[in-house]
Amino acid sequence: MKLKPMDIAATASASAIVFDALRKAIIEGQIEEGEPLRQDEIARLFNTSRIPVREALSRLEEQGLIKTQRYKGAVVAGLSTAEVEEIFDLRALLEPEIIRSAVPNMTEEILDKAREKCEAFSASTDPMTWGDLNRDLHETLYSASNLNYFKEVAGNALDRVERLIRAQLVMSNGKQQADREHTVILKACEKGDADLAHTLIRDHILGAKVSLLDQLRQT
Repeated sequence: MKLKPMDIAATASASAIVFDALRKAIIEGQIEEGEPLRQDEIARLFNTSRIPVREALSRLEEQGLIKTQRYKGAVVAGLSTAEVEEIFDLRALLEPEIIRSAVPNMTEEILDKAREKCEAFSASTDPMTWGDLNRDLHETLYSASNLNYFKEVAGNALDRVERLIRAQLVMSNGKQQADREHTVILKACEKGDADLAHTLIRDHILGAKVSLLDQLRQT
């Protein structure tokens, strides 16, 4: 298991630290689909008891990132093609509403930050950073929205497919396409056109879905 050992024995929020570390490792593909998550091993890596580990695993299962299998215990959850399609369709419902809500509240400070994120994604030549930079931009654009529950659900949905999005950006022309689409989405936000931003985000997500499903069907 590719996790960096960490001593959290005296930390009050031990379960939160274990949860964050495991979640990040799963999303980034450091822990692969189907790989077992053994409580004793994780507790030893973090120098803690099994109780915070059990709590962290319970939270990960609630978010759908792991599942419990008979005889194997907790393992990283995989996704069928149908599940991937459903998750993208959910994102295509939620995220356009989020950005439509956000656009009227966007300050110049938020737009400046979004421009920086957009430029950083466009300029990056390191595929290992593309997933994080893509997510940073989306979250910045959504930050002014008051639809907090929408944002939470959309974030959890993105967690489920983020490692696949990272692969899609690398294995196809997804990075170049995303660059172009990010630029026009940002311009719509700068103009204060919430309805256009809504349409562009929806098309952006559905286009990524088609590209990713094509990749999955070829593998």
